[in-house]
Amino acid sequence: MVAPAYFAAMTAKPDQTVLITGASAGIGLELAKLYARDGYRLVLVARRKVAMERHAEELRKLGSPEVTVIVKDLTLLESPDKLFAETQKAKIHVDVLVNNAGFGGNGEFAKTNLDDELDMMQLNMVALTHLTKLYLGPMLARKRGQIVNIASTAAFQPGPLMAVYYATKAYVLSFSEAVYEELRGSGVTVTCVCPGATHTEFAKRARMENSKLFQARAMDAETVAKLAYRGIQKRKPLVITGFMNWLGAQLVPFGPRSVVRKAVRKIQEN
Repeated sequence: MVAPAYFAAMTAKPDQTVLITGASAGIGLELAKLYARDGYRLVLVARRKVAMERHAEELRKLGSPEVTVIVKDLTLLESPDKLFAETQKAKIHVDVLVNNAGFGGNGEFAKTNLDDELDMMQLNMVALTHLTKLYLGPMLARKRGQIVNIASTAAFQPGPLMAVYYATKAYVLSFSEAVYEELRGSGVTVTCVCPGATHTEFAKRARMENSKLFQARAMDAETVAKLAYRGIQKRKPLVITGFMNWLGAQLVPFGPRSVVRKAVRKIQEN
């Protein structure tokens, strides 16, 4: 006969806290729902307070024992330090950091807005790196934890008409895999998630709703989050969501770079 304690251990909910940036919509929100269903405490970070508070109620009903909402604009240089200080003061020990916040923009680099691109680099790369540095220390001290960085299949090739965005995601992929290797055996892991085109607010902000990429190949955010979550829970270093996205990423190195560049531009044209 199997001891009852065994069943209790198998069904016990995790006593862990997940902090998700960019949690007010899209993939970030869908990941929050999955963590909530598994009983994780949640810290939602984004700029839109009303949206996050509304979602917080839903997440509590889904099973999260505690949902904390923190309003922060991570395009501001000082925001990561302020966010870390706020969670430390509240004695929130972050077990899983999900760096999901990010945005893109469409257009020829010579004609696009520099301020938008500097904000993009700050959010997609600098804030992600800064938060990883801040939260990694306490995780190493506890000898457990996980960093999840949301990149993109854009990371695997240059992106004409989205030059800066593609470059930021290449950074996220390279950074994540390098730190994953450095942390081997520490109890802390890094998972880099690379979704393809996904139906979220991203396309509208990037002015890409009518591009061939989003018209023909985009997945829904819920499906992407479920595929990502499966790999995250297995602590894989790299998760590419969807077979066609995975196949495309594998084939890129075998194609002439001139062909790859032209193909990417073609699918991104409106």
